Amino acid sequence: MHFRRVYRVTTFVPPENVDALIASIAAVDPLGTGRYDRVCWRSAPGIEQFRPLEGANPSYGKIGEVAHSATVRLEFILPLNPETLRRVLEEGLFPAHPWEEPAVFIDETTVTDGEGRRGEE
Repeated sequence: MHFRRVYRVTTFVPPENVDALIASIAAVDPLGTGRYDRVCWRSAPGIEQFRPLEGANPSYGKIGEVAHSATVRLEFILPLNPETLRRVLEEGLFPAHPWEEPAVFIDETTVTDGEGRRGEE
C-alpha cells in the first residue's frame, strides 16, 4: 500500500450547479486518482444559511435578510502542489461557482492509492 500527501478541497454549491462546477475544475486539473479522473465526493443536499450585507451582490437572497439555500458538499483532492491548487481555485472553482463569496476549505491530508486492489494479478 502506498500513501501520498494531498490537498483536500471542500466547498458547498447549490445542487443545480454541481456538474458545471466539476466540469470547470476538471478543465484545469483532471482530478485524477490512479486510472480514474473526475474523482470527487458529493453529499446529499443540506441547507446553507447566510445574510448578505450592504455592498454585497448576492446571486440569491436580499441585502439584510437571512437566506437559506439547498447546497451540496463537494470534495476533491489535488496533488500537494501550491501552483496546481492556485490554478484550480482561480481558473476552475471561483469563476464557475454561483456564489459571490463561496466557502472553500483546504487542508492537507494523506490518502492511499489503492494500487493493485482490483483487476491486477
